[in-house]
Amino acid sequence: MQKIFRPHPNSFKNTFCVFYEVLPDAIEGLKVQFESKAGSSYYYTQEGMYRISNHWGRLANSKWRLVAMEPETTSKYKIGFAKWEHFYPDNPTEKLYYLEMDYVKNTVNYQHKNNPEYNQKAILRTSLETTKRIKQVRNLIQLTSWAKHFDCDDITLLRSLIIEDLINTNTSLEEIKMAVAQKCSN
Repeated sequence: MQKIFRPHPNSFKNTFCVFYEVLPDAIEGLKVQFESKAGSSYYYTQEGMYRISNHWGRLANSKWRLVAMEPETTSKYKIGFAKWEHFYPDNPTEKLYYLEMDYVKNTVNYQHKNNPEYNQKAILRTSLETTKRIKQVRNLIQLTSWAKHFDCDDITLLRSLIIEDLINTNTSLEEIKMAVAQKCSN
């Protein structure tokens, strides 16, 4: 029989966490310990939390992201697992977040400074500053019209030069573009 483990009810308020998708057999034999009004189910263990939900991202006062399995499961409801030590504090005023670019998948995400994989190179920013930089990076990834102002035919190279500076400096996007344009014309 499963020993009931119950974390403090306020343990998850104002937290950031990355959950990893697992298959249904991971929660086999576990009992639902909490169901939210939004329809999410929670299972607590000594190691961490399982959550079944059809919505991830901003949740009330927390930021919880799901890293989907590959290939992605077809179910609308995903089961995610996170270890207790991967719940990090969140607030709007501290510089807690950095950007991480995945050039293989062509995606950008934010991570918490307490992430053990933080390279200490990416600039830490507040939530609002991070959101602005993510939007700038996503525009560079998705759009091409901005590249016509550069004397360079390799848009992939342009993107990586600009994105790396957006991640690793506090320089504005316009200043970065001007510096990259200067490099390209030399």
